[in-house]
Amino acid sequence: MSLERALAQYELWLKDPLIDEETKHELASLQTNDKELEDRFYRDLEFGTGGLRGVIGAGTNRMNRYTVAKATQGLAQFIKKQAQGRPSSVAIAYDSRNQSPEFALEAALVLAGNGVKAYVFESLRPTPELSFAVRHLGCAGGIVVTASHNPPEYNGYKVYGNDGGQLVPHDAEQVLAEIYTVDKLSGIKRLERSAAEAQELLQWIGSEVDEAFVNAVSGVSLHPDTVKRMSDRFNILFTPLHGAGNLSVRNVLERIGFDNVHVVPEQEKPDANFSTVKSPNPEEREAFTLALGMAKETKADIIIGTDPDCDRMGAVVQNDQGDFIVLNGNQSGAIMAYYVLDSLKQRGELPDNGVLIKTIVTSEMGAVIARSFGVSTINTLTGFKYIGEKMTEFEKTGEYRFLFGYEESYGYLAGTYCRDKDAVLASMLICEAAAYYKSQDKTLYDVLQELYGKYGYFREQLESRTMKGKDGLEQIKGIMEDWRNNAPASVAGIQVVGVQDYSKGIDGLPVENVLKYTLADDSWFCLRPSGTEPKIKMYFAVRGSSVEDAGERLEQLRVSVMSRVDQIQ
Repeated sequence: MSLERALAQYELWLKDPLIDEETKHELASLQTNDKELEDRFYRDLEFGTGGLRGVIGAGTNRMNRYTVAKATQGLAQFIKKQAQGRPSSVAIAYDSRNQSPEFALEAALVLAGNGVKAYVFESLRPTPELSFAVRHLGCAGGIVVTASHNPPEYNGYKVYGNDGGQLVPHDAEQVLAEIYTVDKLSGIKRLERSAAEAQELLQWIGSEVDEAFVNAVSGVSLHPDTVKRMSDRFNILFTPLHGAGNLSVRNVLERIGFDNVHVVPEQEKPDANFSTVKSPNPEEREAFTLALGMAKETKADIIIGTDPDCDRMGAVVQNDQGDFIVLNGNQSGAIMAYYVLDSLKQRGELPDNGVLIKTIVTSEMGAVIARSFGVSTINTLTGFKYIGEKMTEFEKTGEYRFLFGYEESYGYLAGTYCRDKDAVLASMLICEAAAYYKSQDKTLYDVLQELYGKYGYFREQLESRTMKGKDGLEQIKGIMEDWRNNAPASVAGIQVVGVQDYSKGIDGLPVENVLKYTLADDSWFCLRPSGTEPKIKMYFAVRGSSVEDAGERLEQLRVSVMSRVDQIQ
């Protein structure tokens, strides 16, 4: 049935006068490839809580100007209903990916066609700056054209609300309902660029917002005097991995007083094909290969890298043997959480109602650290949008004062100037922490070992299995159903004492297809299909009595779970 539907949609696209000839030529070359046509047309590209993300190409299940336009028409209708006749605007940013500028302009022209003003950055910018711009400009929403750290053939479209946070399920469902009303391309309202500019429905954003953003980020600095004192003997090596972070990160580091910032030259300029890396992902050591080659020459105290849209930051530090190691997201998060809370305490600025917010798949080490400072911890579902949602809630109620938020997937935020993870801020914060501890003759590795000794030897690991296309979705569904319907009594010889099925709406959280299992020794593991990539992720976490004990228990847990996962495929 899906092939029948796909072929019918394919024919509609070939005959539609609103589809351009280049797209039709691409489709015509595929007319004998039923499998490819089915994958391109068996469904509409899914608009989830994060928006759209998919392979670039022609078809309803691909990222192209038509799927972007349709989604934007739905968004415009949603915004106009919310505005109830008041003038509305949307801020738009984009990264270095293929067709990002074109998709951003297409979205702007559809908004303009609906009478919604579009503020568009004149060139690529970090995603967190878009979140900031929505708040700074008083917009009703925002759009970022990016696929984060996905491979080069992908692009995406993330939607933000008027608080600067990504849409949460309730709002995303309303936008989706509006998208469903756009039955045909003829239902999309659109202005040409000249008309949109003439009517002042398209305005280009320049340096004023950049300066305000840099000021907001640098204002979160906790030890500016120490940075300036250490500046001449502290060296930073930075790679933007061909993405949007180059200028913003360097500007903020310079603003707070770092003078010795070196950039990997081969990865400094935007490159949609990310030609120097297998994947532009600062979670992976391979992404730092060129930087590691420069580390000795630049006498690097720390290496930092940001992903293409600059909302994730990875850090590389030297261990006690002098070897460079990549900190995982939980480790960097724990170091920054401790640094923030300890610094606020030293300054006498630690509030009685402070809160740290993290996701359910993030290490419990952050919560243990927070507790030692008398700071509460709140867990959210995976995705920084939920952290941003809580920030906005507490800003209104005053119940808590947000101090730090993070997720294991290398996303961090301190300060309330935006509502998304910010690799510009994280780059500043971890470099500042490294300089501060260097002034005490410690490396970040030394600090991490001290934290383990004080709070427990926490170890975590992430495994994933990529399963592309329609068949891959069925495989992922089968794995989740098997674990959901046949929960194990024990894993790796340890009794399972708790099963949390978030598809049932646990602890007042939104419904999500996530399973989390807690074991009798306080270790846990979690299964979660990715909402943005064709993969399923498995998270593992333990707390041991030593580095060796934690490592052994983590490996036993991982092997036991993955052997079952891989048998189900």
